[in-house]
Amino acid sequence: MQLIKDAFGLFNLFGDVYERIRKILIPPKAYSWQTLIYLSIFSLLMSSLSSGFVRDIIAFCGWLFLIAGTAWYTTDNPLLIPGTNMPVGALITGFLVSAFAFRQQENVITTNTIVFWPTISALITAIPEFFEGTGTDVNPQIPKLEDRQKIIILIASSMVLSCCLQFTFVVNKWYQEYPSLRLDNFQRTFVVKIAPLTKVSQNGAIILDKLEPRIEQQIAERPWSEVEQWLLEARQRVGNLGRQVIEVNLREYEERSLWRVEPRIYNLKSGYKLDLLSIWNGPSSAGRGYYLRKTCRIEPIAKSNNTFVRGRTDDKSVIAEFDCDPVSKPILEPPPAPQ
Repeated sequence: MQLIKDAFGLFNLFGDVYERIRKILIPPKAYSWQTLIYLSIFSLLMSSLSSGFVRDIIAFCGWLFLIAGTAWYTTDNPLLIPGTNMPVGALITGFLVSAFAFRQQENVITTNTIVFWPTISALITAIPEFFEGTGTDVNPQIPKLEDRQKIIILIASSMVLSCCLQFTFVVNKWYQEYPSLRLDNFQRTFVVKIAPLTKVSQNGAIILDKLEPRIEQQIAERPWSEVEQWLLEARQRVGNLGRQVIEVNLREYEERSLWRVEPRIYNLKSGYKLDLLSIWNGPSSAGRGYYLRKTCRIEPIAKSNNTFVRGRTDDKSVIAEFDCDPVSKPILEPPPAPQ
């Protein structure tokens, strides 16, 4: 007996669900929100089969039907966002209006869609306060005194939220075009990092790693006298090679103009030490910038019978040996003065 009662209860449950779905899907009359939603779907199908300006006109009408139908349905079933006087329906309608206003050919949802979404939703919430009456008999009015403060606070807070979203997109764009900014510490400012810190400036290290083989090609196994002459002109030669490396390897970043390369040469007992510096000239929290260093050693070796002997210079065939260390960590101070 209990089993039969449970079976009937299950049938009643399915019946209630069916009745709810039928009530939502079937318009009670021609002038209803379901009719507008169906018209938007029909317009979407027709626009996909059309081309040219006809497709644009049909798509435009489809957007209007979708926005009107959604606004109608959400207005009939208002549900406020906790802590505000903004209905959830206004938020949904605001998103559709923003997507419709700022859509592009390739993307329906753009940056402006997200940025203007809160402000448009607040304006949609405030609009009914300026009218009174029913759906067929509407007269304009000045909002009631007790409602004006709520409207102003809602619109102002939504505009602040839009500004914050815009600022977030701007900072994100800066980080994409100037990735070396991630290395700096902006915690003393109002910018808060939400991504893991980068231990090494990737672009600064790339510059030095790509520059090393170019210099080695001009120095290694060359006569020692030519190498010393090359070192006398190192500042100009390294600067030109560094600019070529930057233009080739950082061409996708706007920050490429903020990097420069300089050499520092020190005498050693058995040769020279060449410090290659990739210097960041962009903005930094401390205002001093930073630089990365790759230390290279240039030493003479004697070439005799196809063998290389370090430290022997009595042979006429003395050439240079070139060897570099890995790139250092960023040094948060001005680069050393040229020698």
